[in-house]
Amino acid sequence: MNTMSGFKGNSSHSRILAWAMALMLSALAAGCGGGGGQDAILGGAGVTPAVTTPSATTVTVTAPANNGVGVATNGKISVTFGQAMDPATINSTTFTLTGPGGTAVPGTVTYVGNTATFTPTTLPLASNTAYTATITTGAKTLTGAALDSDYVWTFTTGAVADTTAPTVTSTGAANGATGLPVNRASTAIFSEPMDPATIGATTFTLTTGGAAVAGAVSYIGTTATFTPAAVLAANTAYTSTVTTGAKDLAGNALAANYAWSWTTAATPDVTKPTVTATGVYGTTGTTSGATGLPTNRSATVTFSEQMDPLTLTTATLTVSAGGVAVAGTVTHTGTTATFKPTSLLAANTLYTTTITTGVKDLAGNAMASNYVLTWTTGAAADSTAPTVTSTNPADLAIGICVNKTINATFSEAMDPLTITTASFTLAVTGGGAAVTGVVAYDSVTNIASFNPVANLTGTPATSYTATIKSGASGVMDLAGNALATDKVISFTTNASNCTTAPVLGAAAPFGGFGGNATLTSDGVNTVINGDIGVNAASTKITGLTDSGGNVYTITTLNSGLVNGLVYTLTAPPGSVAAAAVTAARANALVAFNSISPASLPGGIDVSSLAQCPSCGGAGQGPGQLAGRTLPPGVYLSTSGTYGIGITVPTAGNLTLDAGGDANAVWVFQTAAGIGTLTVGVTGPATPATPIKVLLVNGAQAKNVYWYVPAGATIGTGSTMVGTMLADAAITISTTGLAPLPVTTTLNGRAIALTAGVTMANTVVNVP
Repeated sequence: MNTMSGFKGNSSHSRILAWAMALMLSALAAGCGGGGGQDAILGGAGVTPAVTTPSATTVTVTAPANNGVGVATNGKISVTFGQAMDPATINSTTFTLTGPGGTAVPGTVTYVGNTATFTPTTLPLASNTAYTATITTGAKTLTGAALDSDYVWTFTTGAVADTTAPTVTSTGAANGATGLPVNRASTAIFSEPMDPATIGATTFTLTTGGAAVAGAVSYIGTTATFTPAAVLAANTAYTSTVTTGAKDLAGNALAANYAWSWTTAATPDVTKPTVTATGVYGTTGTTSGATGLPTNRSATVTFSEQMDPLTLTTATLTVSAGGVAVAGTVTHTGTTATFKPTSLLAANTLYTTTITTGVKDLAGNAMASNYVLTWTTGAAADSTAPTVTSTNPADLAIGICVNKTINATFSEAMDPLTITTASFTLAVTGGGAAVTGVVAYDSVTNIASFNPVANLTGTPATSYTATIKSGASGVMDLAGNALATDKVISFTTNASNCTTAPVLGAAAPFGGFGGNATLTSDGVNTVINGDIGVNAASTKITGLTDSGGNVYTITTLNSGLVNGLVYTLTAPPGSVAAAAVTAARANALVAFNSISPASLPGGIDVSSLAQCPSCGGAGQGPGQLAGRTLPPGVYLSTSGTYGIGITVPTAGNLTLDAGGDANAVWVFQTAAGIGTLTVGVTGPATPATPIKVLLVNGAQAKNVYWYVPAGATIGTGSTMVGTMLADAAITISTTGLAPLPVTTTLNGRAIALTAGVTMANTVVNVP
């Protein structure tokens, strides 16, 4: 008997969720489909980002940065606070600029959002000259709280004015993205700090079917955010646009409007974000207890998803020693936030980094708990210049596909804010046309990527040159050390296309999907960081409670957690019956067929040295993947099935090597109709060597797909990677009691079109 409760009356998160679901119900009932427009979305307060309010205000970010060099002589100076300020206290008395000898620079001060801007009365400033900017304690919040002390930072101008147009470096949703939450804000990240007065509702817009969507625009650092006034329509196409009215601090406008389109799913995002990696002063993946860290590097924190930049401040991301906070600024780009100390840290000292629950994702979901780690500095600063250790494609490569992403791997962690479309460029070789693209940086792998907005020219074959810039205006590591010389590579295209990931659409938010059958959780250690669902009644879900407080037949022995929502034909409360799961199943079926041998013929036989010289030959059999290291590609099994480490003793892991390509895709095909996948050994106890699928050199779980029509079995304690698309049952781990529950991990999705999914003590992380 299913026992599903409603929303918990004492849970503010549940009340927000109920509001979101009610809005979605109203929107869908009103007939919101493609091109439905904002008029079809009824009421609601909107998706308003919250800002943490400390007892005293803080400075979050400045432009130019503290100790910046080569600063343009014709730019304004801006400072962003950690909370809203009293505009009457932000003026030329509390925000000042001085030049050599402490001489005051006359100017005017404006305040927009949380950002104050100082515009010198006479521009340009003097060349090659040191300036000091100051925010005094006279600047106060709306509640009267002031800075603990004056905030002072310095910068040095260069020799020339800035006449370069800014660009949009990246966007929160890729052009053409599908399956986005209906309650998510949109972001645009610029190549340089912008004039906040030019970033607003007229220069950053959202439309659907030609109709404008109401919303609010905020700006901090280099990121602009459009927050819709109400939940968006489900399964609807939207277009975000940044116009040429957006200008940098020197008054240069975008050269042309920048637009990107994306489509919503039928579900809101209610999954709490998590910290997935930390780069404490440049050490990627540093854990508590690290020692000997440089005294001058910034700290990075990488989240499981993109965050609301307004919630990333020096109040929510702090560094302290002995309980005393370290002065610094916080910046944000993509999924990474960076804390930069104002001055050198003390040598041989224990520090603590804390990320509080005040940080929220773009849907307003806060972290479940504070994230804290400790580390100790060494005696020295970092003065070593970073290098580019490899590129993909390699220099002088030929036959490159027209939809290629260009990648560069660095020798150490880099400052994400310095990796932009201004410092990483692509153009036709020989002074030809520049290529428009978006730039991203992965702080976990240290890989920067340039993704062209449109396909490159392949007919005729065309040579392109990629440049990563050095020097004061180029890429830098987290200590501010610049690349010593420009990194320049050239490559030549042909007419081919790289393999791309299938479009999951409405199925993308689901970590587990039981098709027309069941989804069962056994044990007490199951945690699904995403949504789950079945295209059936809610009675087909067992052993789980979701973040809305909805309970699905739990017992003392079978009680798991869904950090998103459970969707069925009848639940969750307030949703449109069947809307989410019918759309998810339909989109999953399209994706399933798109990666079949019929749709993607010519897959590589992993047991053939002729087809795959790096695959290791026959190995343990034609369909056995254990012990292999595979480059990106479409793979087939001549036996019709796949196994990883199913022999006794177990035979090793499967390693997926991207070769430095952050967009590398793997598709594993079993035989149509009868193909299966088995990973590891099943049993209530932990195998001697649990099997893992390992990702190296930029490989990402979101780009790994398994076509397994006859189902899959993932053994106890295994770490599985990728989205499994099946037309039969998927079982992860084995039911039954063990001396101690053993956790199995899936970094991906288990999607069964018609049969059920069973998860025993399984952690699922949806990419």
